[in-house]
Amino acid sequence: MLLTAAAGAPEAGAAGLIATFFPFILMIVVFYFFIIRPQRKREKENREMLANLAVGDNITTIGGICGKIVAIREDIITVEVGVDKVKLVFERWAVRSVDKITAD
Repeated sequence: MLLTAAAGAPEAGAAGLIATFFPFILMIVVFYFFIIRPQRKREKENREMLANLAVGDNITTIGGICGKIVAIREDIITVEVGVDKVKLVFERWAVRSVDKITAD
């Protein structure tokens, strides 16, 4: 009786093992497609946006300051803001977005 129980155990054990790990594998796949993959896509788009900054672009910083880029040196940008055309210096990573402002 003990031999027959031991002989059937590997088959039941393998099926049980697969059934045990299936929910974990499914969770990893769901996390990848709903969390990790979109985050990587946003990071790639942000890197491309920062790399393509040019003089004359209207930008918004992560602090909410809106202005126009007047100079770029490696990782430092100079932004002109306000009616008085005050110049502020920011790191390139501080840019949140490039704004599409049309001149009327």
